[in-house]
Amino acid sequence: MRVAVLCDVHGNLPALEAVLAEVAALEVDRIVCGGDVVAGPFPRECLERLLALDTIFVRGNGDRQPGDWVAERLDPLTLEFLRELPVAVPFGGALYCHGSPRSDEEILTRVSPEERVRAALAGVEERVVVGGHTHVQYDRVVDGVRLVNAGSVGRPYEGRQGAFWALLDGEGVELRHTPYAVDAAAVAVRASGYPQADDVASTLLDPEDPDEVSAYFESLAS
Repeated sequence: MRVAVLCDVHGNLPALEAVLAEVAALEVDRIVCGGDVVAGPFPRECLERLLALDTIFVRGNGDRQPGDWVAERLDPLTLEFLRELPVAVPFGGALYCHGSPRSDEEILTRVSPEERVRAALAGVEERVVVGGHTHVQYDRVVDGVRLVNAGSVGRPYEGRQGAFWALLDGEGVELRHTPYAVDAAAVAVRASGYPQADDVASTLLDPEDPDEVSAYFESLAS
């Protein structure tokens, strides 16, 4: 079973299209969307693209509270669908979530203390847990549980341009990076009317450092 895990698309359609083209070439069996698909400049287009591929969805905090601009571009039934998505979904031997198995906004980074990770994973039966939320890829093991952050497709904080995601193949996990036309995407984002368009475009062109971002998220969690 080959599973592509796409987290934190954040309405970035050009990035999503690039990743989906690569996913198609890899003959993936199923796609899991690990939350925060709509909170960005092209929310409806990104969601429709993934729905057409029989994607498995888990809820992100940005799906639960997408903001007024995004909500105005989605019909009420779609908004209800997003809010009612599960926090965690078991599939193919792994558990998929956004922040953690118990919360769509819990912060777990590659430098989170083991005791906090242990508490977040308490009661989890699966030996692999895959999520997103903090936009930085990592792969670590705590008490025999492999905790993977797939990174962000649409707004990564990896210190380099591109879209980031994960590929699970049996017991193997591969953290993937897909280049795409970021300059053109930034132009499209700025033309979208999205209220935070300039900030999004800037971070796409000049991504933030993953160590600095992880330290910042840890400061919020402590």
